[in-house]
This record gives sequence, C-alpha cells and structure tokens, in this order.
Amino acid sequence: MTHIENIQKLFSKDFVESPLLESFEVGKIYLSSGKLVACDPLITNDMMPFSTEFPKGKFPVIIHKERESNCVAYTEIIFSTSEIDEWKLATTAGQNIKDLAEGEVFGYPVESGMGCFMDADTQNSLNELEQKLYRNKGVDFMGIYEEFFHEYFFDENGAIDQYAFLKPSGELPGTIFAFETGYGEGFYASYIAYDKDQLPVKIITEFIEIS
Repeated sequence: MTHIENIQKLFSKDFVESPLLESFEVGKIYLSSGKLVACDPLITNDMMPFSTEFPKGKFPVIIHKERESNCVAYTEIIFSTSEIDEWKLATTAGQNIKDLAEGEVFGYPVESGMGCFMDADTQNSLNELEQKLYRNKGVDFMGIYEEFFHEYFFDENGAIDQYAFLKPSGELPGTIFAFETGYGEGFYASYIAYDKDQLPVKIITEFIEIS
C-alpha cells in the first residue's frame, strides 16, 4: 500500500478507526489569505505555500498520536464536511508530481523536531517579529525559538506540551499551529482531500506511517 492509499484508508471518513491512533481536536487555526504553509518554522522562514487555495477563516485542527509512543503521527486541518472524492499529494509552485520517482514525495524538512501550519500572512508576521526582536536585542538575541516559541510549549508546572497555537502579531488575527513532529527530524509530506468540485475538504501531514 502506498502512502496516499494509506492516508485515504485512514482519513476519508469523519473519524479514524485505527486502534493504533488516538485523536484529539485541539483548537482552531486562523487563515487570513487561504495560502497555507507547512514547514519547520525554526529553519525555513520562506517556505512557499501550497498551490491549492484554501478557504479563509477559522478551521478545526486535529492531532493524531501513535498510542504506543504517544508521539504525533498526523496533523489535520478540516475545511468542510463535504464527501471526499479524491486525495492528492500537496505541492507548492514549481513542483510536479510527474517528476517524482517511485516512492518519492514532496514535503518539508524538519531539523528542530518542530513542524507547523500557518497562513502565508502569518509567516510574514513571524519573520517581522524575528527581525524586530533581533534589532531590539542585538547580541542578546537568542533566536526565535528562545525568544518566542519556547514559552508556549511549557505549562505552568513546567511540563512540555506537544503542540501550541501562537500569535506572532498583536494586531493581526493569524495563528501558527506548531507541534512536535513524530520521532523528530525527517522529511514529511502532506496530502489534501478534495470534494467532487475540487474544493479542499482537509489536509493531513504524515510524520509516522500507521497502517
């Protein structure tokens, strides 16, 4: 079974039936332009958005954890309740699925152990925040993780959370949904479900293949 066939099997219904996964709705992400970016936000500050145009607004996010390891296996954004007609590998501008050899995928690299979903507008806000912090702190600037991301991943008791919603701008509503990626570093693909009118129903990023 290929990756996309496995994704289709697991996620084409309104619920996941695998006993190997635990699923949690964790909140909503706000997309201001519908241009969705998926990346490791600590190493890729200029990731291209997916070519598919997504709806604008707030949409539910679901985390699917591997029961045995308690690691994040899949992340999901749901855009509609329409019946799914087909799944496609998510691509960005200039990427053509026909160029892939058998077993290859398009996706994004992770080196920090963190991935995220965010709108392209929010990516701009994050980059502006990083530049502002760097200008203000100079040699004391410790990097965007320490200066911004770190506090969102620790609760009041000091325990580490596996995911967080972050707002890089106080003036704009865009949010980043950031999370631990599977077992850590890797290269991870996303898959988009479409309805019969070729409108996106959901997007899934896979970090641990559960079959």
